[in-house]
Amino acid sequence: MNLRSVALLALVALGCACTPSTEPTDRLTLYCAAGLRAPVESIVKDYRERFGVAVEIQYGGSGTLLSGLKINPRGDLYLAADVSYVDKARELGLVAEMIPVARLAPVLVVREGNPTGVRSLDDLTRADVRVVLANPEAAAIGKMSRRLLEAHGSWAELEPLVRVFKPTVHEVANDVRLGNVDVGIVWDAIVPQHDGLEAVPIAGAADMSITVGVLTKTQNSPAALRFARYLSGEGAGLSVFEREGYRVESGDPFEPSPEITLFCGAMLSPGLVPAIERFRKREGVEVRTSFQGCGLLVAQMKQGVMPGAYVSCDESFMQMVADRFEAPTLLTRNAMVILVRKGNPKNIHGVDDLARPDVRVGLAHETHSALGHLTYVWLDDMKQRDAVVANRAVESATGDFLVNQLRAGSLDAVVVYRSNALAHQANVEEHFSVVDIDHAGARAAQPYAIAKGARHHRLLERFFDTVRTAESRRVFESVGFEWGAP
Repeated sequence: MNLRSVALLALVALGCACTPSTEPTDRLTLYCAAGLRAPVESIVKDYRERFGVAVEIQYGGSGTLLSGLKINPRGDLYLAADVSYVDKARELGLVAEMIPVARLAPVLVVREGNPTGVRSLDDLTRADVRVVLANPEAAAIGKMSRRLLEAHGSWAELEPLVRVFKPTVHEVANDVRLGNVDVGIVWDAIVPQHDGLEAVPIAGAADMSITVGVLTKTQNSPAALRFARYLSGEGAGLSVFEREGYRVESGDPFEPSPEITLFCGAMLSPGLVPAIERFRKREGVEVRTSFQGCGLLVAQMKQGVMPGAYVSCDESFMQMVADRFEAPTLLTRNAMVILVRKGNPKNIHGVDDLARPDVRVGLAHETHSALGHLTYVWLDDMKQRDAVVANRAVESATGDFLVNQLRAGSLDAVVVYRSNALAHQANVEEHFSVVDIDHAGARAAQPYAIAKGARHHRLLERFFDTVRTAESRRVFESVGFEWGAP
């Protein structure tokens, strides 16, 4: 039977079995690589006993399962033995979240005692050695086998000699165990699950990551993600994988209802709040936020109050607590502007006009906020600090407060971020006019970083995945930010 026939038969079988309900339910459907059956069945049993949630498992080769999902993308989770399949599913829009679980390495599998003396890939083309391989189009181990043999230079010679390509890794191992063939290629964790077999390492073979993906069209994303957190969690699913001989990835400690804490510069609120709400709804977790001036946030952190992650108004305030966080990633940039009342009744056209004695100015606090700190830096550079400060009528830790004071009529001009001006559509349409500031220093860069040793590191990574989506980018850009995230 050729490769195409095997893949087609497996795909037809999958298509007949994979039609879960479209109604929200606590019953989940997991599409699972056949080679992961031993740990997954134990995890599903434990999960049902603890939480009363049934998980229906559809087994198959990783490639066969992905082909089925392309046709019928319903269900909740997809667990593949090779992360490349989940990457492809995400690229196709079938998977939203990805969580690493464990690692596998390909090995040669022979009968106990290695009666044919197989020591390396070189031996697979010997005339006295019978070989079995998994289907490269159906199973992750088949894809890996072809990759290894192509790199070795023996795939073209060996492919015609393989009588049947098996659809799953366990069928490869079983063929060797029964003595139908002498050697196959399987994952290292599979060998101890079959009596009478032993593994021969393959020199230079790379590990593969077992990864669980949460399907984009799951009808119950909080339930699906809670199970994914359990499957990949310390003290939960990872313990089972480790017991079964898999090398596990680092994971979050499992909690049914975890909570993350974010410190965020106040100016980021218009862009971040929609992403936070989407994440809360999708993941079913609590997100506690503190939106304040970055000077105040930094002071709290230096006093020992630490969040899980920090999104700073400017990189200078991230640097002040850099020892507490992992390497930061740029998210956005934001320009500072002068905001005046609609129609600009005071004829303010630049920084020089802020020094006029008839202009009441609002400025951000120099130490409590990144906005204030940066404002005073470029005012110093322009030799305008003393003259503008002489007209300062209001000082605040946040730009939003200054905008409100301008709208109330107690100020003639304020120096704020462009995002403060565009935070509400009516601001520039009905109430304010924007005056650009002609100085290179009147710009801020907003990075984010996860705290070192954060308890829910994987959860925070997924949160920032949400923040970096195209949908989130559109929100940020609509309120005046420039996008800088990868």
